[in-house]
Order: sequence, then structure tokens, then C-alpha cells
Amino acid sequence: MGETKGLVLCGGLGTRLRPITYYFQKTMIPIGLKQKPILEYVVQLFKFNGITNLAFLVNHKAEQIINYFADGSRFDVEIAYTYDDPMFKGTAGSILNSYRQGVVNTDDVLLVYYGDIITNMNLKDLLSHHKSRNSSATIVLSSSFRVSVGVADVDKDGRIQSFVEKPELKKPVSVGILVLDGEVLEVMEELKKKARKLDLMGDVIPHLIKTAKPVHSYLTNAFWYDVGSTEAYEKLDPKVVEHRLSYLF
Repeated sequence: MGETKGLVLCGGLGTRLRPITYYFQKTMIPIGLKQKPILEYVVQLFKFNGITNLAFLVNHKAEQIINYFADGSRFDVEIAYTYDDPMFKGTAGSILNSYRQGVVNTDDVLLVYYGDIITNMNLKDLLSHHKSRNSSATIVLSSSFRVSVGVADVDKDGRIQSFVEKPELKKPVSVGILVLDGEVLEVMEELKKKARKLDLMGDVIPHLIKTAKPVHSYLTNAFWYDVGSTEAYEKLDPKVVEHRLSYLF
């Protein structure tokens, strides 16, 4: 088995964060009292957990990321970059592109991280959990998620029987972090022959489950926050970021 490589998806347009992302790459938006980019918190989390071989899968406003992080030596990590290929669209397409460019290979363990997520979760424990179960994929789930709207129970006549404002979901949700065994890259190659766009969570994971590959969950109660919308960004208290994540620095 090869080494663990951190793959950070940071090439999206960030449409839910407009107009901010007309000027910033979404992973470079400053957060917290120190006003450091989201992506710097991601890099520090990887380093804190002993993962120093990273690849940034970039496209939109990639220069902002490359100019800031360069080869990663300033942060005591190694960073490679792969630009998204128009012929390989979708999140899985980005990962497949990094495989075709030799940045990752089938012997590696891939820790895939959506670049607009911040968390203080234990990545070492996640990797140990993945390896101990010989998983093809391990998806990080959280059981403490509240929907952002009210939810109603309605009878056949349209009369509301009950209403709960922003309830906590009873089912765990994905937090945007997962581990893939390198063998999944070959599965992606096969799937790519039949599609112009390949989504990691929408296409690849369901296919693995359907074909009886071992896909496991990793349930966490760690702090995590999706900064992927303007509303979420405005609600993110800089003091919370400092309290939860200052240990990384």
C-alpha cells in the first residue's frame, strides 16, 4: 500500500458565494480573527494529522491559490497542482485527471477534502478506521446537522399537522470528507467511458455500493462547518473559528 495523499477539491466557481467569488477563489476567502484563507486551515489540519503530501485540484482563479501556497514548503508540506480538464468534468473527473497526470496512483490512500469545509476532526483516526475495515471508500458523516428551513407535515387536504423550524435531521449527513482506496481510480476510469461528467458523491459512491464494494461510514461529532454559501459565510463567527481551530497554528 502506498502513502496517504490529501486531495483538496478547490477548483469550483463558488456560485453560491457570489458576489464574493467574483473576486476571490472560494477556498481563499478569509475567515476567523486572523483572516486567514479557508484553505490555510485545511492545510494546517492535514499537517497536524501527519499528512504532508497534498494535491490541490484547481481551476477557477487557481493563481490565487498557487501564489499563496506555492510548493507548500512555507507550511512544511508538499503541494502539487492539477488543473481541471474540460474533458473530465465533475469532482470525480478532477480526481481522475490527477491520476492521469501521475499525481496519485492506485497504491495510494486518498483522503479527499472539499475545500470549503473547516473542521477539527481527527484525520488520523479516520484513516485508521478506513484501513482497519479494508474499505474501498469511507465517508465521514455527522449526526448533528440542522436544516436551514422549517419542515411541515401536511395531510391530504393540505392542512399542516405539525411544523418545526430548522429541525435537526435524524439521519447522518456527509460533511465533505472521505477516504478512497487507490483501486477506486480504476473504477472511475471505467465509469468515465460512459459519461462526460462524473460526480464523486452522486455517481462513484452509489456505483461502489451497487456493485457490493465495501463502503463504510465514519461518524463524527467533531466541529465542522460548510462555508460554501454567502449566508453561511456571513453567519460564521470569527470567534468560533478561533476557539475551534486556533490549535492548528
